[in-house]
Amino acid sequence: MCIRAVYQKARQIGRGGEIMSLLQMSNICKSFGGISVLKNVQLTVEKGEVHALLGENGAGKSTLMNVLTGVFPRDKGEIEFDGNELKNITIKQSENMGIAFVHQELNLFNDLKVYENIFLQKEYTTKLGRLDKKKMIQEAERLFQELGVDIDPTQQVSKLKTSQKQLLEISKALFFKAKLLILDEPTTSLNNDEVAHLFDIVNNLKKKGTSFIFISHKMPEIFRLSDRYTVFRNGEYIGFGNIKDTTPEDVTRMMVGEKYSDQDVYEKRPLGDTILELKNFSGEGFHNINLAVKKGSIVGLTGLQGAGSSELMQCMFGVTRAYSGEMRVMGKVMRDHSIHTAMTDRIAMLPSNRKENSVIPDMSILENMYLSEHTLSARKPAISKKKEVERYKKYKEMLNIKANSCEDLITSLSGGNQQKVFLARWLNTDAEILLLDNPTQGIDVGAKAEIYKLILELAKQGKTILINTLEIPEIQKVADYCAVFYSGEIIKVLEHQEIDEMTVMMYSTNAAQTKEGKKDE
Repeated sequence: MCIRAVYQKARQIGRGGEIMSLLQMSNICKSFGGISVLKNVQLTVEKGEVHALLGENGAGKSTLMNVLTGVFPRDKGEIEFDGNELKNITIKQSENMGIAFVHQELNLFNDLKVYENIFLQKEYTTKLGRLDKKKMIQEAERLFQELGVDIDPTQQVSKLKTSQKQLLEISKALFFKAKLLILDEPTTSLNNDEVAHLFDIVNNLKKKGTSFIFISHKMPEIFRLSDRYTVFRNGEYIGFGNIKDTTPEDVTRMMVGEKYSDQDVYEKRPLGDTILELKNFSGEGFHNINLAVKKGSIVGLTGLQGAGSSELMQCMFGVTRAYSGEMRVMGKVMRDHSIHTAMTDRIAMLPSNRKENSVIPDMSILENMYLSEHTLSARKPAISKKKEVERYKKYKEMLNIKANSCEDLITSLSGGNQQKVFLARWLNTDAEILLLDNPTQGIDVGAKAEIYKLILELAKQGKTILINTLEIPEIQKVADYCAVFYSGEIIKVLEHQEIDEMTVMMYSTNAAQTKEGKKDE
């Protein structure tokens, strides 16, 4: 049976062969500049299901979703949605038909208020043609109350936490009664409670007939939330099935093919003298941090969302100022600390929010890669384009960056490949201390393994690396030790052999301290 026949058969479910599929995409092809990105791919989504769309970065997932939502025209293939054949679809038409795309890279206007973002280009007006602000605010309040989301509609978006922005994006899509919601890494900035709340929202809407395409690299979440899955690899359809009939290991092998390896990559190695030292270091979101980091070590920082680890990292890079305490780098006390002084003192930082803090959208891949180096070498009389291209090729191969040309805009790359470019941006500066805030956020399992190996290789070369992440398996793979944060403090430092999800969670929630306290009584 051919692939198309299989998918047509999959649509015939229920009583009397009733067609239950909401979406049917068949033999979709798409090329850019003669490079084939989608090769006869298939996707079927049923009414009232969560369908996981899986694959490595660059596998074609985002391109297919952009074809569906009218961002890109397809070269070939057929699309049916809710019983209607879609031809030459535009973004506006897809929205009107009930298709909403909640992007991983948030599409909010920070200088507008919450309710203004929700009703942008869909504003309520009075009989006199004026904006009906009162009605829009009331409707936004009703929406948030219905969804159980704690956001003030009159708050300026720039004042919201990243997790609130994520929930706002999702709430905005839900407000206009979408039949199909595409969720691209929706839990990236959410803590455990917020993830659980989001999943409750999804499950409640699923019962009412709403369908979801769930794009994620987090296997526990995929298996917890999804009903079925479809896997792409290198722009090709690989397979589909029921989540209950497979395992994370099997799905991962489908995604990455022969590259798959679940082996621990950690290697113990000799460390140098102390290169970074914090004494009673306090700032916005953290206090009384005492930490000594040796040259060549890999240190994990973790804790619940908002526990202080990310805030500490930002302060160390000069984004914010410390309130008190001392920070020493290579024996030098850091005073009047700023981003530029951090860079000149060979400290680099990869921030977690790519779109707001890393991406320069109107610059090419090459320009984005060399931005930090150009900042540090601003007084040099000339830039050698030839040398930059040569080094770009080296990093492209080293990091397996999937790009057509270094002259393409950075926005032409998937989120994971953008992250690799930004990692190369800092490697170009020859920094000694790398602060990596969620470095594998939104990156597929194959690319994660590549980055783990690179981090270990850099550590072998003497680079000192601090990694802030909520993903404990990541810390297990690379860290020499792990500092667990709770309520702005380091509550426990775990050696490599002590790091596991249960132990980290116990300290992250202060359950371990409470338990130890009861024993002492």
